[in-house]
Amino acid sequence: MNRIPVVAVVGPTASGKSDLAVEICLRFGGEAVSADSMQIYKGLDISTAKPTEEEKKGVPHHMMDFLDNTETFSVAEYQKLAGECIRDISSRGKLPVIVGGTGLYIDTLLNNVQLTEASFDEALREKLLTRVQNEGIEGLLKELEGIDPEYAAKMHPNNVKRIVRALEVWYSSGVTMTQQIENSRAESPYEVLFIGLDATDRDFLYDRINRRVSVMLENGLEAEARDYLAQKNTSTSSQAIGCKELRPYFDGDITLQAAADNLRQATRRYAKRQLTWFRRNKNINWFMLDSFKEREDLYKAVFDKITDWERSIMV
Repeated sequence: MNRIPVVAVVGPTASGKSDLAVEICLRFGGEAVSADSMQIYKGLDISTAKPTEEEKKGVPHHMMDFLDNTETFSVAEYQKLAGECIRDISSRGKLPVIVGGTGLYIDTLLNNVQLTEASFDEALREKLLTRVQNEGIEGLLKELEGIDPEYAAKMHPNNVKRIVRALEVWYSSGVTMTQQIENSRAESPYEVLFIGLDATDRDFLYDRINRRVSVMLENGLEAEARDYLAQKNTSTSSQAIGCKELRPYFDGDITLQAAADNLRQATRRYAKRQLTWFRRNKNINWFMLDSFKEREDLYKAVFDKITDWERSIMV
């Protein structure tokens, strides 16, 4: 089997994944494929930190900014469309560079997890959704922790759809979502080099997150979130970090400063969850941001790694 070479740039939010992916594409003749579950939506440019045209530096970016906010989008759809992008990029002699922080998207795509339609129970799902409305999601997430702690640890409390789905699978089939994913792995068509960005000093990363939130607010996050929440949108898209934290401010319940502080805290927590997810992958080559004096030093170290990898797979 001739595998398609793919570089995947992963890590927590605000670690500089997008900038690095662009530089990799410029150096090695690549095109970027986003693996961000919120960047797929139109109209969330600032809150999801989509790279601007200037920041893209002419590098084509795929799987980004193509879905209306009234539409839902599944992991299976991502796997299919992103896979088509990878094959197209590779067929033109370019290097596909996956970049993003949505671990479920990345693992499902690159590990070639075979998603099935088994264990769907509409009546059970409605009962679970009714419980969410009456009890809140916290009780269901705690229930999932007792059934499938590994999968529950990956879930954000706002991810109602996947929490409900995991309970639906368990109660209708007796199989945990973790077991289902493991049982559904097939040989991957990709030869992947994982590049991970992190920092030895957690405060170093958190400082980057805090500064990013300040820049987002300066660039118009308040207006973007206000306009977006005023529109009809899916429960998924409306949960984008940056929108839901500002809602209490729009409702007059808290000050803008308090909302901004909540946003910084939510983003730091999200980064921690992302790192928990990615650290399970023993194939990731980690580069610690705070160990490089200049950004160019980081780029050189990553480029050297990719060059060595390309030589090894050509043998």
